[in-house]
Amino acid sequence: MMSNSDLMQRRHAAIPRGVANASDIFAARALNAEVWDVEGRRYIDFVGGIAVLNTGHNHPRIIAAVEAQLKSFHHTCFQVLPYEPYVALAETLNKLAPFAGLAKTIFFNTGAEAVENAVKIARAATGRSGVIAFSGAFHGRTLMTSALTGKVTPYKKQFGIMPSEVWHVPFPIEHYGVTVEDSLKALDTLFRGDVDPSRIAAIIIEPVQGEGGFHVTPPELLKALRQLCDTHGIKLVVDEVQTGFGRTGKMFAIEHAGVEPDLITMAKSMSGGFPLSGVLGRAEIMDTVDPGGLGSTFGGSPLSCAAALAVQQVIADEDLLAKSVALGERMRARFEAWAAREDLLPIANIRGLGAMMAFDLVKVRGGNEPDGETTKRVTAKALELGLIQISCGIYGETLRFLMPLTISEAVFDEGMTILEQALTA
Repeated sequence: MMSNSDLMQRRHAAIPRGVANASDIFAARALNAEVWDVEGRRYIDFVGGIAVLNTGHNHPRIIAAVEAQLKSFHHTCFQVLPYEPYVALAETLNKLAPFAGLAKTIFFNTGAEAVENAVKIARAATGRSGVIAFSGAFHGRTLMTSALTGKVTPYKKQFGIMPSEVWHVPFPIEHYGVTVEDSLKALDTLFRGDVDPSRIAAIIIEPVQGEGGFHVTPPELLKALRQLCDTHGIKLVVDEVQTGFGRTGKMFAIEHAGVEPDLITMAKSMSGGFPLSGVLGRAEIMDTVDPGGLGSTFGGSPLSCAAALAVQQVIADEDLLAKSVALGERMRARFEAWAAREDLLPIANIRGLGAMMAFDLVKVRGGNEPDGETTKRVTAKALELGLIQISCGIYGETLRFLMPLTISEAVFDEGMTILEQALTA
């Protein structure tokens, strides 16, 4: 039997060090919210492939759908020889669009690819080239999406000049002293000092920031952005790559704010672990790109489309939106109890929507000074005890929670008990 240490040695010899690993364990098999490594040790998964597995590892209905498609055919480029699962999935998602009017959808492979193409579509629709994003945002690791990402290390450092005509404004985080008013003032300053709004094709924002720290975008900011976009003919792009498909208790997190976007980027839990992403948008905007301007050899593969259609059935039949809300309520109650305890490390700023929850580790109880080093130690201790947990945040101070929405109560409680042990002061 191959050991984790043997595989780590092979990994170091074969894979560039730019590909970082959060742990030294190697997965061998998994089911729902549990993973077993190559040495047979069991772990509880509170990460879900970073928000990829809302429906859990190896959901039988998703696997069955992929196997059925595999028996028919496994690939043909949709731009050359189209197939029904792609059309059926587009029809399904168009009906879910959180905006009025007709919708259309195109499929790609990754979240970054979806964001890249959303920018292309917005540029085609407006005849403009500028894009505005927010500090702390994460939109991907390609050059354009790295430019949009509001964090230098490790996403921009070493990679030279980023694509031009990308601007950032501060994202409102109350406990770090940035308000919605500050963000809007920064936008006004940007328009007066750096770029006329007539040159801006799109404003892109996450309804809940992912890598930036699971900060919920205030509804008043989203409403102000919608009004600003309407005034200046700018397209509002909502990045739902991490927030989508039930994670926040709604199919799309933007629904919490009641704001209608122009374009939505999707990926991760869209297809239950099979590579798939997409852009869902207003039909009149999606149709502005000339034929051949959009496409991908593997984008919207028949296997991934079959998986994504099964995901939609699982979300509906297993009532995962309600389960997300219930999970979030249980987490919030547990976190608030932990925050009041003197025998645990100091935590603060409990936040989230649905099961997309987080809190910060801070240096002083009752304070807001972030403690990224302690957060690293907590995730390492949790892994040692059998829980897969990751961090995020501007200073690495945030513990984020992305367990499958299908997790059993017993496994959820076991995982929370392990984390409590890891948080012992």
